[in-house]
Amino acid sequence: MSQETVAIIIGAGPAGIATSACLNLLSIPNIVLEREDCIASLWKKKSYDRLKLHLAKQYCQLPHLSFPSHFPTFVPKNMFVQYLDSYVSRFNVNPLYNRSVESASREDGEKWRVAARNAGSSEMEVFEGKFLVVATGENSDGFVPKVLGLEGFGGEVVHSSEYDNGKRYSGKDVLVVGCGNSGIEIAYDLVNYGARVAISIRSPVNILTKEMVQFGMSLLKFLPCNVVDKMFQTLIKFKYGDLSHYGLQTPSEGPFYLKATTGQSPVIDVGTMEKIKTGDIQVFQSITSIKGDIIEFTSGQTSRFQAIVFATGYKSTVRKWLKDDGGLFNEDGMPKKRAPNHWKGENGMYCVGFARKGLIGIANDAQKVANDIRLILRQQEGRCVF
Repeated sequence: MSQETVAIIIGAGPAGIATSACLNLLSIPNIVLEREDCIASLWKKKSYDRLKLHLAKQYCQLPHLSFPSHFPTFVPKNMFVQYLDSYVSRFNVNPLYNRSVESASREDGEKWRVAARNAGSSEMEVFEGKFLVVATGENSDGFVPKVLGLEGFGGEVVHSSEYDNGKRYSGKDVLVVGCGNSGIEIAYDLVNYGARVAISIRSPVNILTKEMVQFGMSLLKFLPCNVVDKMFQTLIKFKYGDLSHYGLQTPSEGPFYLKATTGQSPVIDVGTMEKIKTGDIQVFQSITSIKGDIIEFTSGQTSRFQAIVFATGYKSTVRKWLKDDGGLFNEDGMPKKRAPNHWKGENGMYCVGFARKGLIGIANDAQKVANDIRLILRQQEGRCVF
């Protein structure tokens, strides 16, 4: 037996619930399948305590529901989760939880067939629909790079998705690997809990404050990206000085150009730069190898650590279960086309949450997908669409 619907949505993070909400408002039946036991599991279970939205709230709201006026400009994790819970209730989004999708394929050229394992009963369930929306996003599974000797490291090794706060690391030597927003904030959090902290940085980064990013996004409404970037490259130098003195390299490209063309977000300084300048956080280059508790870096430096936190991002899991991709995804499970042309494939295949544009990208894609499905359904019904 199979359950039939119009649209099957894989994933109940912000992307999945936003798409379901948009479809519900258009009275288009849909089913949301989620492998965890709650919506937004990345936010509820796999994010550190001090996390806040790095963009101002007006850039982070989902379709058809603004944040409450009393929420601060930069919304903390617990309030964002509260907003998401209110969102699913308001728009009658009812995911099926504990459903781990094992395959999704196109059947008979007319419908999608999704097989999912029910973790509660261990039974395989089958769902069929005209449309398939992949909403598992860019951040599906935590990624830890291969490091020579890592398996022999005697201390604790965690991915940033397993880190909540630095309480248990007080007095310990901790290396944070990665200088994205998670890495830079976790390093700061660890220092505040009394850890001795170092951070391993592989690539050049643009460092901005939350307020600088908010100002820049406002300017981009009126000025070309290259003009805004030149302004901010000057502002970064004025704010932080020559960061190369502290082991940090700045890319030649500006922060907003890199975000638009590669999806690489600027790093938001939450106080970490001051800790680096005072020496409370050491900066090392990439790891070359690990021998016991001694870590060697590409600079030739070595140091002992008792714990490693890999803030090295996530990877898409689409290729593990998607059998027919409708020409949408590449070998890495990411869209072949860049935004804004990334969201639609062939044969009723869509994706939401892969634009590399954060929550504002999710909101835009969810509405595009819902409206496109409505258009196709109307055309199939033989009605004129104006």
